[in-house]
Amino acid sequence: MNLIASSPEGLEKYLAREIFDLGGFNVKPHKRSVSFECDYATLYRIHFFSRVAFRFYRKVSDFVCHDRKTLYEGVRGSFDWLQWLPFDKTFNVQVTGKNSFLSHSHFTALEVKNAIIDLQRYTWNKRSNISLDNPDLIIHLHLNNDLAVISLQTSIESLHKRGYRPASGNAPLKENLASGLLKMTEWDGRKPLLDLMCGSGTFLIEAINQVLEVPLKIKEFYLFENWLDFEKDLYLYEKKKAQEKNIRFDSLSKVIGYEINREVFDQAKENVSLAGLSQYIDLKNDDFKNLKLNLSEGLILCNPPYGKRIGDEEKLIELYKEIGEFLKKNFSGWEFWLLSGNPKLTRYLKMKSSIKIPVSNGGIECRWIKYLIR
Repeated sequence: MNLIASSPEGLEKYLAREIFDLGGFNVKPHKRSVSFECDYATLYRIHFFSRVAFRFYRKVSDFVCHDRKTLYEGVRGSFDWLQWLPFDKTFNVQVTGKNSFLSHSHFTALEVKNAIIDLQRYTWNKRSNISLDNPDLIIHLHLNNDLAVISLQTSIESLHKRGYRPASGNAPLKENLASGLLKMTEWDGRKPLLDLMCGSGTFLIEAINQVLEVPLKIKEFYLFENWLDFEKDLYLYEKKKAQEKNIRFDSLSKVIGYEINREVFDQAKENVSLAGLSQYIDLKNDDFKNLKLNLSEGLILCNPPYGKRIGDEEKLIELYKEIGEFLKKNFSGWEFWLLSGNPKLTRYLKMKSSIKIPVSNGGIECRWIKYLIR
């Protein structure tokens, strides 16, 4: 089958690599998405082990679409809706993109819904109900100029929501973005990992889950379980394999997070506990400047305030100066990775970067910057 995965911007090639490693083929990265082909077993497997994707969509049809009429006719003839969507099943329609005549997503979604419902009424004199919260099927339409692509969404919620983080700070880093950024560092668990301002603990939790290959959302109900061609036995087999995958990592190095704010620190403690990783992660409710660690190498992460959503830009200058001075004084020989959303502040580190990778964090254009501390 043909699949499309939605990706954080800047992480497309890392998601493509992940999908290939999990069994996908003809994998092609695009802007904010990855297209690929896979069999049923791979479809089920990637939902347990993809750490970077937001969502997966199964492409079922595409057609030329200029306006309301060609949209209606294209949807109606594009797929075997009567087999896949009997009238006693619920659905909803999601729309992305637009063209010259179809620029309002709500109106476009209504046309898709009408095309399917009219077909049902014509055949059975009955129709499916719309469910926004718990549908049996989510139909996704993407418009790109005059091309319409119809897909079936595989899950209701975005896959970045792992379930371990009911508590988060004011500007939380999305779990899949954190995981993708960690892939870039190539941290393998054998060197110490420090987060100077760990917030709700997302970097640290994703780092351990990644190294231990912990399956994600294993108890989730997926929309593909409602599909006509769902292979239940194969799905349960892949699920059992994922649950039994137990990578022992006896040599896992120190993983430490510092968080000066008591309320945010308590949130991080709760999240680490819910993730089942308290034995691996050492959290400190303290200023990072009090950190002392007599080791010659390791990896340090930091996602400090940018002055965009949190913190006053002028006041943050001093913070960035302190980070740079602290690292140069205490961690020579270590790697430092900084998520920066404000290049004016970054220069106050007074450190020379070796890599700058463009990424988007919640709509803020950022750089994931690597420094070799001298």
